[in-house]
Amino acid sequence: MADATVVKPDLDFVKGVIAAGGESLKKCYQCATCTVVCNVTPDKNPFPRKEMLWAQWGLKEKFQGNPDVWLCHQCNDCTAYCPRGAKPGEVLGAIRKQTIKQYSAPGALVDIVNKKALMPLIFIIPAVLLAVLLSAAGTFKIHEGDVIFSKFASTHFLQFVFTPVLLFGIAVGVMGMRKFWADMKQTNKVYSGDLMASVTATLKDIAGHKKFKECDVSADRFTSHFLVFYGFVAAAIATAIGVLYIDILGLESPFRIGYGTPVKIFGNIGAIGIIVGVILMMSNRFKNAEKLGVGSYFDWLLLSIIAIVGISGFLAQLLRMVSVAPIAYPVYFIHLVFVFSLFLYLPFSKLAHMFYRGAAICFNKYSGREVK
Repeated sequence: MADATVVKPDLDFVKGVIAAGGESLKKCYQCATCTVVCNVTPDKNPFPRKEMLWAQWGLKEKFQGNPDVWLCHQCNDCTAYCPRGAKPGEVLGAIRKQTIKQYSAPGALVDIVNKKALMPLIFIIPAVLLAVLLSAAGTFKIHEGDVIFSKFASTHFLQFVFTPVLLFGIAVGVMGMRKFWADMKQTNKVYSGDLMASVTATLKDIAGHKKFKECDVSADRFTSHFLVFYGFVAAAIATAIGVLYIDILGLESPFRIGYGTPVKIFGNIGAIGIIVGVILMMSNRFKNAEKLGVGSYFDWLLLSIIAIVGISGFLAQLLRMVSVAPIAYPVYFIHLVFVFSLFLYLPFSKLAHMFYRGAAICFNKYSGREVK
C-alpha cells in the first residue's frame, strides 16, 4: 500500500492571499484555461494552474523558491479567458505580495506598505523626518525673492538624506533577492547554465521589455511600462550629472544653468515619460476593468506614488520658472516626501519586482527551463 501524503493547509496564507487581492481564488475549478492561454509561461512546469491549486489548499511551502510566481507579468490573458472569473492574474499578484513579505525585513515596514489602514504612515514618516531635518537646518520656510530650491534643501542636504535611504532600499532588496535565489536553487535542484550569459540575456529582456510584447489582452501595457521605466532611467542620468558637476568636478550646480543643459534635458524627459506612462497605466486599468478588474490597493499605491513624484517634480519646476514661491516650495516639499517614500519602501512595495522578477527570469534561463 502506497504511503499516504499528508496535506497541512496554512489557512493564514490562504487568508493573506485573499486579503491581498486574491478574493476570487476559490472560484478556480482547475480547467487549465489560464495555463493554455498564457504566452509567457515556460513549457516545463507551466503556470498559473498549479499555483492556483496550491494557493487554494494553502500549500505555502510550494511557493518557497518558486520562480513562476514572478515570471508572470500580469498580462491578465488568463483572467480575461477564465470561464469562472477566478482572475488568476490577480491571485498571482497577491501571492507575489506574500513573497515580498517573506523575503523583506524589517517586518514593521512590510506591514506599513501592506496594510491599507496604515497607509498614512507611508507619507507621514518621511514628511515629519524631512520637516525636522530642514527645520534644524533653518531652511524649512517660504524664502523671499526668486525661487531657488537649494535655499530650501541644498544639494548636499539631499545627498546626505536621500542617498542612505536609497542604499537601504537597494540593500534590503538585494538581500531578499539572494535569499530567493538560494531557495530557487534548493527547490529546483537542476541548474547547469552559464550564469553570466543568463544575467546578460536577462538584462537585455528587461531593457527591451521583451515579455510585455508577448501579452495579448493587455498588449498596450508595453508602452506604459516602457515609458515609466525609461523615465526613471532619464531621471537617474540627470541625478548622475548633478553628482558629476558638484562632487567630482566641483563646479556650480547644473540645476542653476540654462534649460538646454543635459541635466535639464534628461530631467524633463524623465518626468514627461513617467507622467505619460502612469496616465496610460491608469487608463488601461479602467479600459479593461470589466474583464480584468481595476487592480488591488497594492497596485494603486505604487501607481499613485510614482504619479505624484512625476507630477510634483514637473510642477515644482514650472512654479520656479514663474516664481510663485508660496506654492513652489510646498510643492517641492511634497515632491521630496514622495521620492523619499519611493526609496524607503522600494523593497516592500510592488516595485520589489525589480529584484524578484529579474532573479526569476535569470534563473529560468540559467536552469534551462526557458528552452522551448
